[in-house]
Amino acid sequence: MGEAQPIKIVVADDHPPMRDAFAAILNYGRGLEVVGEARDGREAVLKCEELRPDLVLMDLSMPEMDGIEATRAIRERSPKTVVLVITAHEDEDLMLRAIRAGAAGYVLKGEEDPSRLIAAVREAMSGESPMDPRLGGRLLKRLAVEESTDWRLVSEAEGRELNQRPTVSLTPRELEALGRVVAGKTNRLIAQELHMSLSTVKRHLERIVSKLGVSDRTQAAVKAIELELLSE
Repeated sequence: MGEAQPIKIVVADDHPPMRDAFAAILNYGRGLEVVGEARDGREAVLKCEELRPDLVLMDLSMPEMDGIEATRAIRERSPKTVVLVITAHEDEDLMLRAIRAGAAGYVLKGEEDPSRLIAAVREAMSGESPMDPRLGGRLLKRLAVEESTDWRLVSEAEGRELNQRPTVSLTPRELEALGRVVAGKTNRLIAQELHMSLSTVKRHLERIVSKLGVSDRTQAAVKAIELELLSE
């Protein structure tokens, strides 16, 4: 059997030394390959259309087009490409905008361990949502509140009852897994805590995403908070 194809990555950052450092770290990771670099958001969008990478490591503060607008454009034009944000800003508003634009997660530039970046790429590519545990839970709750408010405004405009919400039926085991997603835990940690295999966790999360009518685990967590599916 042939070897699996490497994960193709584009690194987008307006500082050449940072691009070089990120590329060196990622190329060191087994099964990872940096296939392109971008100096700004606009170039990142063009590189994605040209190279069709599996993942873009996206800085947020860049000229021409910032990382948030670039993330939105990439997710619209190349929906199979995962965007992982890397930023020096521990700014909840900025992070929230990035997630709403379609980022799978984010890594802080202050991380001392280079292996964390490699791990975050693998997590994002396996359908997880790497986030700093100090901010992740708060961000999901804020996003849920905002989307719930948007839902209520649409409901009013359409003349529906404010308390009318879709009925979602999740099994007790699915609710346990979902609660841990909301807490920002990885699939591996969920498997350990619930004493099940990693493949079983993934199947649970696939069913949860399908039942909630969302696109990924981050949006599933947001929807769970919005619909008050989990007890405090």
